[in-house]
Amino acid sequence: MTKRWRLLTVLASTLLVLTGCSGFGGIKLDSVGKEDTVSYFKVALNQTESHPSFIALEAFAEDLNEKTDGRYVVEVFPNEQLGSQQEVLQMVKSGAIEMSIVSGTQLENVNTDFRVLNMPTTFSSIAHQIDVLQQPEIVGDLFASLEKDENITVLGGYTQGERHIYTTFGPVTTPEDLAGQKIRVQESDMHIRMIELMGGSATPLSYGEVYSALQAGVLDGAENNIVSYLTVRHFEVAPYLSNTTHLVGLDYMIMRHDLLQAMPEADRELLYEAWYDSMDYHTELWEEETEAAKAETEAGGATYHEVDHDAFNEALQPIVDQYVTTDYQKNLFQAIRSADTEGSGN
Repeated sequence: MTKRWRLLTVLASTLLVLTGCSGFGGIKLDSVGKEDTVSYFKVALNQTESHPSFIALEAFAEDLNEKTDGRYVVEVFPNEQLGSQQEVLQMVKSGAIEMSIVSGTQLENVNTDFRVLNMPTTFSSIAHQIDVLQQPEIVGDLFASLEKDENITVLGGYTQGERHIYTTFGPVTTPEDLAGQKIRVQESDMHIRMIELMGGSATPLSYGEVYSALQAGVLDGAENNIVSYLTVRHFEVAPYLSNTTHLVGLDYMIMRHDLLQAMPEADRELLYEAWYDSMDYHTELWEEETEAAKAETEAGGATYHEVDHDAFNEALQPIVDQYVTTDYQKNLFQAIRSADTEGSGN
């Protein structure tokens, strides 16, 4: 049995018996999946129509529609049309919308166990990350943890890509190279601690202000994935990118739990099948865009440099001790690290 179908079996076993027949958002739960009924799912997304997430979600919508002979119609709303990520999380919970892509930090705010998947050093590569997301023996309990109290099932996720350090002053190969350097970081306690442990001086700053701050010397560097490195043109003012791969970001697909459990089992299997195909397609798109972005930034003057990964992983070890505190979190982290069959992945 493949990992995907094992995951379908595990997730199906977590579904609770329905306690009511009518749902929110105009969908009557007792009619979902009926031959003469079309169920409409709204999916919220904060990215644009050109982003891999939108393209992959459109493919998911078409695939599910075809697999179910038109009984399910999925409409993707990009550009935060339905609200901010914090808002749409609550809308899925209440049943106002059916599905949404949300960042890892949004789920951390609901259940701190999700922090393990959003933490530096957890995943060594995109391949490692996507492989773990399809292993129910590792993530099944976590993905079902919001069902009872929040009416949310986590179906899986899309990668946000491998994040690296890029600087104005030259390559960074060890944590010592970042000593005293002001590195832009997201406004997160864990991310601030991450940069400090990597040797830099963490400087929280609004994303839109980073370019000018790098240009003016207010910042000495920043960290992000290569696609964003291109799209926000940071390579023009911080041309040295060091492949630290210190963090592999993750967005989650969440769905109304009451709606998912209302679907006939055969339809749930088709939904998961279409979703996992979408995850694979998104990964392909992301890797293609990353390669294209690397080529374009190199043509624009950026240079890419390998680093001492063991040195950075060792430096970041205290973040694991600080943020992975419960027995469940420790076991989850260890299971994820043990699933990295390619070693460091770097």
